[in-house]
Amino acid sequence: MALDSTKVLLVEDDEVMSTYVVKTLARLNINDVQVCVDGNSALKAMAGFVPDVVLTDVHMRPVNGIEFVQKLRASADSRLRSTPVIFMSGDSSRETLGNTMALDSVAYIVKPPRLEVLRAKLEQALQSRF
Repeated sequence: MALDSTKVLLVEDDEVMSTYVVKTLARLNINDVQVCVDGNSALKAMAGFVPDVVLTDVHMRPVNGIEFVQKLRASADSRLRSTPVIFMSGDSSRETLGNTMALDSVAYIVKPPRLEVLRAKLEQALQSRF
């Protein structure tokens, strides 16, 4: 799948970081981006928007990224359950990394994501779908 036809769900509670990531995705010719501010709104959005990849922050309230992906993985809808997930956070502790990898995530990016790192992780996520 080409990056320019990729649908991304971005779950990020920080407006500045959200804007930065959306602009970085646009530099990769990814323009089909749905933005949500926490895990609850992301789950609701996925009822009508099935992304190719989810980019989610770890630390958000009221539903953080780990709780969101746990609910996603438990979904009755196999398309949602198997959606590739890339976690993003400024937190690079072993505990947080371990918690995210236990959820069958594709990658973990320390914020702010650099263009080439984001490109590589998105390509990896898209390849994991097949």
